[in-house]
Amino acid sequence: MNVFVLNCGSSSLKYQLINMEDEKVAAQGLVEKIGEEISFLKHNTDGDEVVIEENIKDHNQAIEMVLDILQSREHGVIENMDKINVVGHRVVHAGEKFSGSVLITKAVIDALRENIKLAPLHNPANIIGIEVSKKLMPKTPDVGVFDTAFHQSMSAESFLYALPYEWYEENGVRRYGFHGTSHKYVSERGAVILNKDYDKLKIITCHLGNGASMAAIDQGRVVDTSMGLTPLEGLVMGTRPGDLDPGIIPYIMKERDMTIEEVDQALNKASGVLGISGVSNDFRELAEAAEKGNKRAELAVNIFCRRVKKYIGAYIALMGGVDLLIFTAGIGENAVEVRSQILENLEYLGIEIDEVKNNNRGEEIKISSDSSAVDVYVIPTNEELVIAREAKKIVENHIKDVLNDLINENKS
Repeated sequence: MNVFVLNCGSSSLKYQLINMEDEKVAAQGLVEKIGEEISFLKHNTDGDEVVIEENIKDHNQAIEMVLDILQSREHGVIENMDKINVVGHRVVHAGEKFSGSVLITKAVIDALRENIKLAPLHNPANIIGIEVSKKLMPKTPDVGVFDTAFHQSMSAESFLYALPYEWYEENGVRRYGFHGTSHKYVSERGAVILNKDYDKLKIITCHLGNGASMAAIDQGRVVDTSMGLTPLEGLVMGTRPGDLDPGIIPYIMKERDMTIEEVDQALNKASGVLGISGVSNDFRELAEAAEKGNKRAELAVNIFCRRVKKYIGAYIALMGGVDLLIFTAGIGENAVEVRSQILENLEYLGIEIDEVKNNNRGEEIKISSDSSAVDVYVIPTNEELVIAREAKKIVENHIKDVLNDLINENKS
């Protein structure tokens, strides 16, 4: 079975074609700057990379180009589109509508439209990708895999805010959590590495990138996660503030004569380590600036690490311990010094880092010492593989259900 994984953003899309017999990536790529004067398609097949520069006006044209190159004589990997058995779509927000991946129907698309208010930057692009896929490949099933679904096992004590209950009942105000496919992949992979039962482990996963979140997973269930109604809550991020006093918003609106739209823009695009440092949201650039004596850059990294450390302690307290701590995503996989600073002085919690092992970037590796009571690993995330696995499972289950219905009809 070949699964075409599609992740549509507002002006970009990422894709992979995965052969599920061996879970190998046959082709992958990225389309950037959709709708701008100069757009790019970057396509890779087993090290053979091609870059096509063109004015790509919309997602329809972008997906058409991707499908064409997948079938091309020079860079293709399939004979025709019939070789694509299912399309797996990354969808950011499902609200409370879906607790797992689903076969996409008109009713599902309508539900996603209802949740645009909860993810105005992401869901519209995700829906466009689904609609274009159905138009170009009408006979191919589409499966939606949701960022929020993995966190649906949280209890009301975890997902509810201390706000008027009607805000939850009537407006959907609650903690949803994000990066679910990443937290799912690395936590399950961690259990495999340890050769232990996933449902018996206490795991903390740290997805540290420009967008950053953490999850506490106790016996296979998410009991808490750092992001909330939106991706603004929780950890300090590249351009987002994470946890803050809500009173800041009306205060700063009055003090600086800002509109709610301007504040929203500042919270999403101008805060986090960028806002503190005034330099960059890229940790590599922050490290360079700090080495040259930039105190604000150094402060930004320190605040980021402090917040992650704070959440690790909170999640250990919440679960009554931890067996496995995992770092993933761009910063988590590559920022050696950041990991070291986060884990410093946590020996009293049974966490001991081996600095030699930790001096590693982008590889799956244990970084805790042999005497550490808690296993600490770096595990590169693979959200596309999770989407492909989910898409395969949903389609196979659907086929089984159809066959069972036919058998039952014949019996009756």
